Amino acid sequence: MTGFVYVLGCDAPSGYRTYVGWTLNLERRLAQHNSGIGTGAKSTRGRVWHLIYAERLPSRNEAMSREWYLKRDRRLRRRLALSAQGRAF
Repeated sequence: MTGFVYVLGCDAPSGYRTYVGWTLNLERRLAQHNSGIGTGAKSTRGRVWHLIYAERLPSRNEAMSREWYLKRDRRLRRRLALSAQGRAF
């Protein structure tokens, strides 16, 4: 079963925010985050999120492992956020 790890971005009053997650169905999960009715992660509710990065991995376990790594790689998340905003880094 293929898994995905993804990075979402949104503009917020406090600055550009990113969120890292994993899923088995990328389109469905993005819709859940943007629905705002409790099906997305609590930290993503009430915002409009855009997909700024995604990786397809061979299994659910590999997607979960990669998510753990990306959540801790703040340098990569910052580069992704800056490029999503159209800035050079």
